[in-house]
Amino acid sequence: MSPDPGRGGGARTGPATGGPIIELTGVSKSFHTKRLVVRALDDVSLAVRRGELVTIIGPSGSGKSTLFNLIAGLLTPDDGTIRVESAGTATTESTDAERAPAVSYMPQKDLLLPWLRVIDNAGLPLELQGVARAAARRRVSEHLEAFGIDGFEMMYPNRLSGGMRQRAALLRTVMVGSDVLLLDEPFGALDALTRREMQDWLLGLHARLGRTIVFITHDVDEAVYLADRVVVLSRRPGTVVDELVVPLERPRSQRMVERPEFGHSVTRLLEAMGEL
Repeated sequence: MSPDPGRGGGARTGPATGGPIIELTGVSKSFHTKRLVVRALDDVSLAVRRGELVTIIGPSGSGKSTLFNLIAGLLTPDDGTIRVESAGTATTESTDAERAPAVSYMPQKDLLLPWLRVIDNAGLPLELQGVARAAARRRVSEHLEAFGIDGFEMMYPNRLSGGMRQRAALLRTVMVGSDVLLLDEPFGALDALTRREMQDWLLGLHARLGRTIVFITHDVDEAVYLADRVVVLSRRPGTVVDELVVPLERPRSQRMVERPEFGHSVTRLLEAMGEL
């Protein structure tokens, strides 16, 4: 059944209550060059519950994208353990190969292939899993309306607006079929109006899909508006310096940014980042 996202999220009124689907304990990572060693992350510990939407903020260079690469199994930690539950099973310490199919990772750029139509870009994960293109198209078609790209599926990416490209890229990410979606600043390049529209759309999608979402952003207002919980990383080497449970009910609306508790949350996070 296709997801049917509504504006601002579903009826959930607080953070997800499921067990941890992601657990990092004492994770550190350094990068070595001929001349120096750059410690990107230091002793990072955090947990994300099943169905939760967690945003991660921090100064530039605080290791946010490195953290995603570690969770996705694209990098190996120097120290610590990473556990990602998949399909109801988990190990105490999952390997890089075990983590990779458990998560879907959408980087900052949409990376849509310019020679493929939208429907085939979205169906690419299925084809890579051995699904025939015709069958992949049928499965993608079930989700086009919910993702707001119905009627655009036969276009090439260069015909789409920035917001439409991000929707198509997110559909491709969802079609991987993983329980966890890692979204690395997906709205960072959008104009302010489109960005707000995409925030509400993502909240509605999250409510309907029930997937766990971890979302990197540099925008503190966006971090608070979207999240059940906000995790703050310090300057390099990045470590967790604050976690905020967002005091806003769901469904969300843009008018919530005018509430005192929204402003107080933003102030606390800016202070944690050393911006105030």
